[in-house]
Amino acid sequence: MTVQVIVLNGGSSSGKSGITRCLQAILPEPWLAVGVDSFVESMPASMEGSAAGIEFGPDGEVSVGSEFMRLEAAWREGVAAMARAGARIVIDDVFLGGPSSQRRWEKVLSGLEVLWVGVRCDVAVAEGREVARGDRVRGMAALQAEVVHEDVHYDLEVDTTRTEAMECARAIAARAR
Repeated sequence: MTVQVIVLNGGSSSGKSGITRCLQAILPEPWLAVGVDSFVESMPASMEGSAAGIEFGPDGEVSVGSEFMRLEAAWREGVAAMARAGARIVIDDVFLGGPSSQRRWEKVLSGLEVLWVGVRCDVAVAEGREVARGDRVRGMAALQAEVVHEDVHYDLEVDTTRTEAMECARAIAARAR
């Protein structure tokens, strides 16, 4: 069966978005990119800083509430529906819940051919990227670097510490074919 969905999981500033753009450039068919960052940006501003929505602590900790979880579940279902309708999709996510986050994706993507990819990056490198980006709470990269991978299973892992996004994308594309 042909891979229909590629799920990239890694901590903040690990390089997932760059890999996604490279995958879109090198894969022979068109692939849509969907990411948790875009999902968060699509929510009403009133949900940021709300206990029911999403809160970013001063140290980079991320907390999500019941309304966020409800909307995220609907978003996941929508992504899966697009894949079932024939779209090839690269998902850029951060499994803050580790294996429970993966299980939620597994449930909605059931019956689809999925390639699970862990995107790793040395904490110091990710922290440097976080500072350079300027759009993240400092500390997020360090807090997420390992916890998002704990007890999560992958078909493939890439490390962007010393490997460029394009090279990582080539390895993923070779596995997806």
